[in-house]
Amino acid sequence: MKIHTSRFGNVDIQPDDILFFRSGLLGFEECQHWVILADAANPSVAWLQSMQSAEIALPVVSPRRFIPEYQVRLDPIDIELLHLGSVNQAYVLSIVSRDHDVLTLNLRAPIIINLDRRLGCQVITTDQQPIQYELTALPLPMRRIA
Repeated sequence: MKIHTSRFGNVDIQPDDILFFRSGLLGFEECQHWVILADAANPSVAWLQSMQSAEIALPVVSPRRFIPEYQVRLDPIDIELLHLGSVNQAYVLSIVSRDHDVLTLNLRAPIIINLDRRLGCQVITTDQQPIQYELTALPLPMRRIA
């Protein structure tokens, strides 16, 4: 199947590539179907592309790539919603934001995905995590893209 995106043009995807977010993402509640697209120019980042809106694509990274000790404590309702049988099924992503020339990770609202079930949700953490993490040691290509 082909999807049209404003950032990547037409992209071929398989039905198994589609992730379902029952409540969408914060600020994008109407977008329930997403795909993860690799960034050919920078392996440090991927893009969470909305299937409902061609112009909505969010840069995401694994926060553990930059903060190995990063952990998310999920509410039991989120575990049930994602049909997680174990923590090994949870894939965690953080949205990358840019404010002028500074890139940051949103650690307070990570995206949790059960890749086996193709289900995802964005959660708001209530633990003592920092809200943001500044990415200062990224390769230059990510600075141009994100």
